[in-house]
Amino acid sequence: MILFIFFIAIVFVGMLFIDILPYFSHHKKARYMDYRPKALVIVPCRGVDASLLGNLKSISSQKYGNYKVVCVVDDGSDTSIPYIKAAGISFITSNFNVSGSRQSGKVNAILAALGKYKEFEVYVIADSDITVSKRWLANLVAPLQDKKIGLSTMFPKFIPKSGLWSKVKFVWGLVGEGMMENKITRFGWGGSMAFRKNLIDIKAMNMLTGSKYSVSDDICLTKITKSKGLSIEYVSEAQPVVYSYDSFSKFIEWSNRQTALSLLGYRRNLYYGVMFYSAEIVLIIFGVVLSATVSPIYLILLLHLVKSEIKTYMRVKRFDPSIALITISIPFIYISNLIMAQNAEYISWRGRRYYITDINLQRQKVKR
Repeated sequence: MILFIFFIAIVFVGMLFIDILPYFSHHKKARYMDYRPKALVIVPCRGVDASLLGNLKSISSQKYGNYKVVCVVDDGSDTSIPYIKAAGISFITSNFNVSGSRQSGKVNAILAALGKYKEFEVYVIADSDITVSKRWLANLVAPLQDKKIGLSTMFPKFIPKSGLWSKVKFVWGLVGEGMMENKITRFGWGGSMAFRKNLIDIKAMNMLTGSKYSVSDDICLTKITKSKGLSIEYVSEAQPVVYSYDSFSKFIEWSNRQTALSLLGYRRNLYYGVMFYSAEIVLIIFGVVLSATVSPIYLILLLHLVKSEIKTYMRVKRFDPSIALITISIPFIYISNLIMAQNAEYISWRGRRYYITDINLQRQKVKR
């Protein structure tokens, strides 16, 4: 019994330490002067996203001035083209062939735009499923006036539009926001990201075209930025919105893909994730069981959960019982994601399959 209590105490103290640690490296809001270099916004498109026309119009209606928006499609038959034309945006084709390329269709689209439009000082990547404010571009580009910053970015807010699993995605996504706020865990999110032209040198091009990370622009550009000793700036004012219509199957595919890509780029996340979320689960279970069967004093084990509920409430700005219950379930969902993703050979993305294990990458290389 003494050993058991000691174990629970160690887990509890460890989780409190993890809760406190981010505050030593928390985001400090910087002030930037107006900075509007010539910018190209690249929007890779494949198929028709929810509210696609509205998304594209929001991206093309920026209060910025010196910028151009270009959509990139695989070929001239893509179903997104009528929406692109209706939004008044020009487009190019990347002639992407999934069987003959290691990089994803999105990375290929970005490379096609970089190759065609070389005269811009700043490049911005925007996913076709985001809706943005009119100052999104100005806010996103502004930090790049600081030469020590390689990427400026912001994770989206997933707005649930239908069903339980849209709400689960919303809460799942709040963790991404939290990671953005902390310099230790910050990363570049490819759905809303800006960088200067000189970030993409020969070494960067090799990573985008010939490495195992080329399946993800997020991983590649984050690693390129860190390899140059540059920082990543989190820009809360440039947060886009993604309207979520997720079913169970869509959410599971999306969350497992996000987790698999995270492990591809940073394998240590598997061990950190398992330890962290297992500890959360232990505290939740034993906090409930021991407080009900032994003594109410064991409710103290739920402090970490209470902190999570408060953070969720502060982001949502209102109390929603379903959101509160989902917050409790998130550690269990993340553990499931890690289990599914750790041995994943491939990910599915917009109707395509991309192999991510080393053995399958070698097979692809041989076929080429």
